[in-house]
Amino acid sequence: MSKTVVLVTGTNSGFGWLIANSVAGLGHQVYATMRDVSGKNAEKAVALGQVENITVLDVTLTDDSSVQSAVDRILETEGRIDVLVNNAGFSISGVAESFTTADLQDLYDLNVIAPWRLMKQALPSMRAQAEGLIVNISSGFGRFSAPFAGMYASSKFALEGLSEGLFYEVRPLGVDVAIVQPGAYPTEIYQKTRIGADASVYEGYAAIMQYPDKMVAAIWQFFETLQPNPQDVADAIVGLIGMGKGERPLRTVVDPSTGEFVKKANEAVEVEARKGMKALGMEGLVG
Repeated sequence: MSKTVVLVTGTNSGFGWLIANSVAGLGHQVYATMRDVSGKNAEKAVALGQVENITVLDVTLTDDSSVQSAVDRILETEGRIDVLVNNAGFSISGVAESFTTADLQDLYDLNVIAPWRLMKQALPSMRAQAEGLIVNISSGFGRFSAPFAGMYASSKFALEGLSEGLFYEVRPLGVDVAIVQPGAYPTEIYQKTRIGADASVYEGYAAIMQYPDKMVAAIWQFFETLQPNPQDVADAIVGLIGMGKGERPLRTVVDPSTGEFVKKANEAVEVEARKGMKALGMEGLVG
């Protein structure tokens, strides 16, 4: 039996690194993307590339031709892409007004447009074989926003809206779309988070600037008390890959801290969303 061919983005650290290793460990063929494999990520690329069943690809996800070349290489070698895991992304935090238009463009370019770029390239082969799985890594902030996280949350809202619409469009064609909503986990995302740089703006928000510190303290308290393991997210991806076609849920919450709230919100919204879609004549798509 041929191996399942899995493309995972953002594999130089965090969830992506764990996902690539976990999936490859089950015998699947993994194509792991990261940037600058000859430069700053050289050591990580070599280490990951030495793992059995993993091929590392140097891909700039915000560049059409780079993504096209990577997908073409996989299709030429394997003939198909069975699973796409859109994991790459970054976080920004701070008062919304402190960010520039360029900051928001950068955020959406990687967190929203890049996943779509990959989906658009992978979907033709998935439709042709009437089977495939797209997993988009979102966040608890893909369901609700919060002060100082609004800009980041907006990008995850966009990704989830895109994913949910696509879920219903391609499921009748044999392709599943799954959203994974991780909570707070001790990964490098916190060290890499971009902060709103316009210091002059913060002066006008002095009355509420104690709250970012409170939020950070709460997150670190979660880490100390619950000791969440980022491997949980990789395990959730493995679980989705192992499910049968048409059996995968639209959303999977992986969050030991606020996960129950997110699950309840998901369930309530999905019920009402289905009612709305049926009212628009789409009974055949929503079931």
